[in-house]
Amino acid sequence: MARLKDKIALITGAGSGIGRASADLFAREGASVVIAEFDPRTGADAAAAINAAGGRALFVQTDVTDEASVSAAVATTVAHFGGLHILYNNAGGSTLQDGPLTEAPIDEFWRAIKLDLLGTWLMSRHAIPEIVRSGGGSVINASSIVALMGWPGKDAYTASKGAISALTRSMAVEFAADKVRVNAVAPCVTRTARVMAQFAENETTRTIAERHLVGLAEPDDVAQAALFLASDESARTTGHILAVDSGLTIS
Repeated sequence: MARLKDKIALITGAGSGIGRASADLFAREGASVVIAEFDPRTGADAAAAINAAGGRALFVQTDVTDEASVSAAVATTVAHFGGLHILYNNAGGSTLQDGPLTEAPIDEFWRAIKLDLLGTWLMSRHAIPEIVRSGGGSVINASSIVALMGWPGKDAYTASKGAISALTRSMAVEFAADKVRVNAVAPCVTRTARVMAQFAENETTRTIAERHLVGLAEPDDVAQAALFLASDESARTTGHILAVDSGLTIS
């Protein structure tokens, strides 16, 4: 049986990378999927591919840092599919502008905080009431392994992802009575096009990657973890940060 049969899922940043892999997987598992993506080309392509494969998907161009855009994405989801059960706050990411807090540009700090943390806050703010109205469900946030261990050279990104981990736990307590579970996935170095481009230019990342015990993660590895947290199989799991880290935190 499809693990997300009759569920409606909204995934941010779903035009590429982990978000795209998650959208494809959720659709194969029976969910109706909203591709909430800033890039109109990748977002439309992702939705078209799911629909062509027999799934149900809708692309909604979304800027997760803009409340009006976020509100419209949630409203469009409910109007089109009739409700909302799953929110995956996947949009975010680091850049090569990041570094030690004594050196990184202030603009990079605010970019990370706005995209990663504020985006998660705003999407959750507007989606959770709809999840409650649909009878409950699951929120999945995108944390990172950098929130669970020391990682040099990414102090802006670390600050945003650490805050998301703390927010995840707080939200889990806040909305448990409303039958909304809130968890996060914390990937290690993952073979997305964006990360691999940074990988080639960042010696620290390459060095840490060598400590991955069973190899670098693929986008589908993280998508599978998100699927577990989205599904009823994790019905008694909330406030958890699930590391998909290839053993990095114990190596």
